Amino acid sequence: MLVAVAQVESQMTANARSSAGARGLLQVLPSTAAALRLDADRPAANVLAGARYLKQLLDEFHSTDLALAAYNAGPTAVAEAGGAPTQRTLRYVADVTSSWRELLHVCR
Repeated sequence: MLVAVAQVESQMTANARSSAGARGLLQVLPSTAAALRLDADRPAANVLAGARYLKQLLDEFHSTDLALAAYNAGPTAVAEAGGAPTQRTLRYVADVTSSWRELLHVCR
């Protein structure tokens, strides 16, 4: 799943930057990386930060779809909406899920 998130987030580009300030392969916000005591600008640390954050979201929401929605839109927005808060977030979850399924198929 982590590779699928990186494909959708940055097209696997280590120096990617978003208009919201997210950085790296997994498009981690500097504040998220700092809370995890990692550097969003170092590729290995960026992947670790994204993995740890996604794990936190999975633990919080107990659902892959909701965790992915929270990764995209933020946990507060997902909690308040009771799911993906926007059509854009729904598309994000679908894109990651599709990419993840393709990766699983290739690995078999």
